[in-house]
Amino acid sequence: QVQLVESGGGLVQPGGSLRLSCAASGTILNIYDMRWYRQAPGKQREWVAIIMRRGTTIYADSVKGRFTISRDNNNRVYLQMNSLKPEDTAVYYCNGEIENLKNMRSNYWGQGTQVTVSS
Repeated sequence: QVQLVESGGGLVQPGGSLRLSCAASGTILNIYDMRWYRQAPGKQREWVAIIMRRGTTIYADSVKGRFTISRDNNNRVYLQMNSLKPEDTAVYYCNGEIENLKNMRSNYWGQGTQVTVSS
């Protein structure tokens, strides 16, 4: 059983910063690409950023230069969000490709964490 759990969301004023965390737990053998997505009210879920296993990062144009995705050696992925705008308001989801101890590679989603940017 593999789980992804996000944390770090909240209410922040425009121009502020937040750091989201995503912790992977369970019977993990390897973690491959990890991604952040977001879904604003009434809109489709959209991809935000990816960090590949060897550290390559790619960002959506809407967050490039403001958000930074990173990972550590303890099965955690982070999303540092700076210069936040009201249009960044959304539920943020962690997504990852994870291989378990039975050598099965699957795609997993976290439950999401709410980010609200408002004055």
